[in-house]
Amino acid sequence: MMRAEVARTRMNMSLLKNGRLRNPGYANYMYNRLAWGKGRFRGLTLIELLVVVAILGTLVGIAIPVYTHQIEKARITKAIAEIAIIQREIAAYKGEESDNFLPKTLDDIGRGNLLDPWDNPYRYLNFAITTAKGAWRKDRFLVPLNTDYDLYSMGKDGQTFPPLTAAPSYDDIVRANDGAYIGLASEY
Repeated sequence: MMRAEVARTRMNMSLLKNGRLRNPGYANYMYNRLAWGKGRFRGLTLIELLVVVAILGTLVGIAIPVYTHQIEKARITKAIAEIAIIQREIAAYKGEESDNFLPKTLDDIGRGNLLDPWDNPYRYLNFAITTAKGAWRKDRFLVPLNTDYDLYSMGKDGQTFPPLTAAPSYDDIVRANDGAYIGLASEY
């Protein structure tokens, strides 16, 4: 703002205080404009506060779903990594045994108490021990996923059903093709 304009505004304010100014609107406008810059800010209007609250609400409304989605992706990644580790430990156990036997349970490799990221135990099914083929995990053509053993997490809902096309199995983390695929059942 130019010096002449500041001087004129101060003069108008003094005229306004003395009651001699005809157009007080311009003087108030200029005084408020000067007051903002000099630290004499008097506060926010209700409309300004509502705009700020609306902007913050919109940002929070966008951020929370993105955050929860990232947490779910992290849990899935953790389950995939843990299944890959268990698979390697089962292979090491099989290599150590002279008869090439798979472990009967996850307790045999020290992973019986391991919980997935949703606090459910990992499921392990050794086909050499289990004769009930109905318990084997199956793809959409009802062909078993593996030939040696099944290893999977029941996912977020904690429910499962042998065919991957069943609704409770969509969020399961499965081992398929004898370990060539480890991931979401819905993406297999």
